[in-house]
This record gives sequence, C-alpha cells and structure tokens, in this order.
Amino acid sequence: MDFKKTKFGRFMNCRVPASKRYQPTEYEHAANCATHGFWILPSLVGGSVLYFLSVDQWHRTAAWLYGSGLTGLFVTSTLFHTAAWKISHLRNVEQRFHMCDRMAIYFFIAASYSPWLMLRELGPWSCHMRWLIWVMACVGSVYVFFFHERYKLLELLGYVAMGAVPAFVILSMVERAGVCELAVGGVLYVVGVVFFKSDGLVPFAHAIWHLFVAAGASVHYYAIWRYLYLPESMLHTSR
Repeated sequence: MDFKKTKFGRFMNCRVPASKRYQPTEYEHAANCATHGFWILPSLVGGSVLYFLSVDQWHRTAAWLYGSGLTGLFVTSTLFHTAAWKISHLRNVEQRFHMCDRMAIYFFIAASYSPWLMLRELGPWSCHMRWLIWVMACVGSVYVFFFHERYKLLELLGYVAMGAVPAFVILSMVERAGVCELAVGGVLYVVGVVFFKSDGLVPFAHAIWHLFVAAGASVHYYAIWRYLYLPESMLHTSR
C-alpha cells in the first residue's frame, strides 16, 4: 500500500536511496522524540526499584547495570532525535549524537542480559558470557565509531546477533521461570525491526519501532523484577 497517496501522506517523507539519510517530517520528528522521551522517567524509577529491592552486592550491581543501560537507551535516543529535529544544520554535532545512540543500543542489550547472567544458575557458558557480552558491546561501539552508517545491513545484523547469541546461554537456566517473558520481549524487538526498516514506506515507522522497543523493554523489566528481585525469587541466584 502506498501511504503517500492516502490522507496519511502529509505525515511522512518519501523513501530515499540507501546511500542517503531518511529525513522525517516535522510530525515524525516530534513522534520520534516523544516515543522514547516519555520512558526516561519510568526507566529511572524502574532501575531504582530494582536497586532498593537488592539484598546483596550481586543484585545491586545487576540493578545498576540494567538500570543504567535502560535509561541510557532512552536518554541517548531522545537526545539524538531532538538534535536531528532542531539542530540538523550542525551536522557534526548531530552525527555525534547519532553515534552515541547507536552505541547505546549495544550496551542496552548487554545490560538487559546481565541480571540473568549474574543472578541465575546457568550452564557452564554463563561465567564466560557474563563478560563476553560486554566485550561484544565494546566491539560494536568501536565499529560504530569507525564505520558509522557505512554498512547499515551489517550493523543491523550485529545488533541481532548480539541479541540472539546470549539467549542460547539463558536457555540453559536450571530455573525456567521467566523464559516465556524473555521470548515475548525478543519477539517484540524483532517485529519492531520490520518498522525500523520501513522509514519512508509507513507513516511514523520509526516512532512505531520506538514503541516496540519500549514494549519489549517493559516485558523484560517485568520478568527481571518478578523472577530475580521479588523476595521469593532470591533462592535462584548464582552466587
């Protein structure tokens, strides 16, 4: 369906070649900022709740890592989209915000896995994956620094791979509670990628992608809170 020929056409720009950047309309810029900016305060509160529910240093460290990654994702995304909207003429500044936004995704993925890798009884690979996931985040960030926007498909595959590889370790959990929520959150992220790649084809495609990210993060937060931080879950730690 060609949305440009419908009443929604005024809300979106045309599709651009892969070699050029998609420029959202004013409506889309506002939606991009709002759909992640709204979640900054809830993510701060959510991270704090986990921290205050912590019973030992392992829980506190996991809560700090996860809360920082979650909040950092929404903050950097909002800052980048605000810069792209209001100071796009400052190309170098906008570029730096864009790079930070891309790097934050890697660290968000690592932070999302950390509570499970640190607080659950897992298979023999878990002790390696606890630090390997952060090495992967650093490698991804270095890649963004040197090759930002050059190989977009490769960058997307990097995010998908980093999100998928630790999942195989998580599946080795002795205690299976939470696996269903992890799978649901993962599906939400994957479906959201369809909209991420639909800029210029679907009105507010990028903002819809943001909503899928927020939904996936909410499901994963619920799982972490319920199965790793509520009092009855403390029996299933890896310490």
